[in-house]
Amino acid sequence: MGAVPEAHSGWTFLTNHARVLAAIADDPSARIRDIAAHCRLTERAVQRIIADLESADYLSHTRQGRSNTYRIEEGTPLRHPADAGVTVATLLALLARHDEERGSQPAHP
Repeated sequence: MGAVPEAHSGWTFLTNHARVLAAIADDPSARIRDIAAHCRLTERAVQRIIADLESADYLSHTRQGRSNTYRIEEGTPLRHPADAGVTVATLLALLARHDEERGSQPAHP
């Protein structure tokens, strides 16, 4: 029987940048409004995060009419020295595997 974690302020295991990147990996043509709702962030925060990711060459976009399609640069290494050799693709694969496992488990009461 697992305890339900309480909401704590101060820090989380995944940064908002990782959450936005994972949301874009799930849907490269997602609107900022939808990414914000999925990640529980403001649209302005998502815009800043996307700008950060683009300026660091983790992400690029192409304009298609009134919307954007994002492209993740999966071979880009993560920024922290402790993550040397780990790429964006590795991080996204871990998150996707977690989502698959979570989706196949029965819901907890």
